[in-house]
Amino acid sequence: MKSTIEQLKKYIDEAEYVVIGAGAGLSTAAGFEYGGATFLKHFKRMHDLYGYTDMYSAGFHHFLTSEEKWGYWSKFIYLNRYSGVKQLYLDLFEIVKDKDYFVLTTNVDHQFQLAGFNKDRLFYTQGDYGLFQCSTPCHNNTYDNEEQVRKMVEEQVDGKIPSYLVPRCPVCGEEMDMNLRKDDTFVEDEGWHSAVERYSAFIQKAQGRKVLYLELGVGMNTPVIIKYPFMNLTYKNKNAHYVSVNLGGGRIPLEIADRSLVIDADIKAVIEELKM
Repeated sequence: MKSTIEQLKKYIDEAEYVVIGAGAGLSTAAGFEYGGATFLKHFKRMHDLYGYTDMYSAGFHHFLTSEEKWGYWSKFIYLNRYSGVKQLYLDLFEIVKDKDYFVLTTNVDHQFQLAGFNKDRLFYTQGDYGLFQCSTPCHNNTYDNEEQVRKMVEEQVDGKIPSYLVPRCPVCGEEMDMNLRKDDTFVEDEGWHSAVERYSAFIQKAQGRKVLYLELGVGMNTPVIIKYPFMNLTYKNKNAHYVSVNLGGGRIPLEIADRSLVIDADIKAVIEELKM
């Protein structure tokens, strides 16, 4: 892997622009754990009552009351959004902080901004655990939820929050929802649209220049958001390079094979090598 890492270092050093595409694999490598001991420590009730063994599956549970629903989701949001920054994201920032960079991510845990990445160089395509929206939705605003979430976690008893803490839309009074892209109710607020414009402007600015499209932990769940566009942009720009770092590797189109790398390795190990 050493020679491959050296090649990646060369791509980073020579790039005028670095576009990072980040998927779930990056946060997994950073230490986010949805199952195992973490789940049993924080959601033993969900395991004992309903048999769940991980946060993702438990999120699909049909809760009979809003109080139980938000008892679960407040703790989920707290653990995955407000429990602090992971070292891997700090290390990644150190590597690219002096480059002209932009981040496109499907992750919703806000780790990039917590690690110091400029918020104006981030586009969270799928939402943010830190935002609520109307569940209807009756309007296109989102709302910071940290204070509400912390209260729900502090005041819940037996996995249920007090009724007065159930979040309600300030406009129509309906129950709030997480600002996550799961169906056609997802709210693309003003901040979301501004991020689209900034990302598009960055890609436009980088056309024809020395660009590194660096994919970290991106699988095939939603390839049309990061993977396929990155490959296409590399194909159109003979000065661009494409690198995918992910356990399980991946395939590279023949048309860009001479300007691409697939690193089938743990992202954390790769970032640590890059820092040396």
